[in-house]
Amino acid sequence: MLRTVNRVLLGLLGLGLFALGGAVLLGGLDLPRRWDFGMPGWWPFRGPDDVVLGTEGRTRWREEGWWWPTVIAVLAVLLVLLLWWLLAQRRRHLGGVLVDSGDGAAARLDGGTLEDVIEEEAQALDGVSGAHVRLTGRSSAPAARVRLLLEPHANPARTLGRLSRETLANARDSAGLDRLPSKVRLKEVRHHARRVG
Repeated sequence: MLRTVNRVLLGLLGLGLFALGGAVLLGGLDLPRRWDFGMPGWWPFRGPDDVVLGTEGRTRWREEGWWWPTVIAVLAVLLVLLLWWLLAQRRRHLGGVLVDSGDGAAARLDGGTLEDVIEEEAQALDGVSGAHVRLTGRSSAPAARVRLLLEPHANPARTLGRLSRETLANARDSAGLDRLPSKVRLKEVRHHARRVG
């Protein structure tokens, strides 16, 4: 879910910045005059001598006592939200897991590969329609977040037991970890009734 939200937000932000940059470039290169087309009447910069924010726009609210505190508060909230978003991205995914190779040196196992293996094994369990795994924590002490999509006939207790005893135990043992704490979320697949004619 978070991955989808991130992609949508980044896509919208990128599209908006691309459109704004293209519009500024049109005015800066004086393309409306060269190619003989008009810009909308509300557009502030139509040529290379125009500015993005004119004198009237910069001085309109200068005399109002609430203007600058509001601008600063909005920008501060925006900065905090962007920093929170950045930090949320950083701690959501573990890039690698340190594995004891047995000869005194540590090897690094790619976190995405381990996630894929756990997902494949979890999806092979009876009654599991889909699985999503995300490794979090530190490379020396990883933790797993597992989401399972269960078919209506699945027994949640049995599926959870097999996931713990087989799938997660295999991942823990193959990576040479002492422990692999896990949070598992179970969700049932909802099938919609269809009319048969």
